Amino acid sequence: MTETLSEGTLRKFRAARQAGDGLMLIELLSGQPLTEVLQLVGDSVADAVVGRVPGAAELAEQCIATLAARGWEGDEDLAEQLEAALGRGPVPLLRPLRVELDELSGLLEGDPAFGGGRIDLVTGECWPRQVDFDEGEDDEDPNRWLPVWCEGSRDGYRDMELFISTVGDTDFADRLEIAIAGRGAFGRFKAVLARCEDEQRRFYLFAEERQRGRARAWLAGRGYHAAARP
Repeated sequence: MTETLSEGTLRKFRAARQAGDGLMLIELLSGQPLTEVLQLVGDSVADAVVGRVPGAAELAEQCIATLAARGWEGDEDLAEQLEAALGRGPVPLLRPLRVELDELSGLLEGDPAFGGGRIDLVTGECWPRQVDFDEGEDDEDPNRWLPVWCEGSRDGYRDMELFISTVGDTDFADRLEIAIAGRGAFGRFKAVLARCEDEQRRFYLFAEERQRGRARAWLAGRGYHAAARP
């Protein structure tokens, strides 16, 4: 089983990020296993480097090396952002957008019948397709809205396949492999996964990390990068 951050450390990290406490962020993350949470913590590390927080540059170097070794979608974009923060590479020509990658991934992935929506280019808020706007508001204005089309569940299925390959218990991995065959794969997979709390938690971290990376790559392809909300 791959080692990852404890639930307690993740809670403290989110609180420190919300408070904008760069010193606490670096103290929490230094020396920790970050391989499965790089997309979650990378923006905060980059901000800490720019803010000259002690230890941030060393942590950024660690993140860049791990991103290069991992090579998931969106990892190269994040590595370039960290390189630029360190002053070692060109600043990516991407406009900042105060969007949460978790929110964006919710629009991008899932059932095409219900997914998709738009991003408010002023506030960075993600709006599902089903939300009604005020009468008279131009929801097609390209200077205000960035449309998001749902890309379906194919990537989510691939996440399950890749996760199964990381499960050390051969019998449990076999049961998960059987679960994802045919229709209803997602429901069966989650039912089997629920029998092992540790693997269940690890899968959700794994899937969320890959979703954030895909959302980051999607933004970069449209000329934006995720910026912290004030």
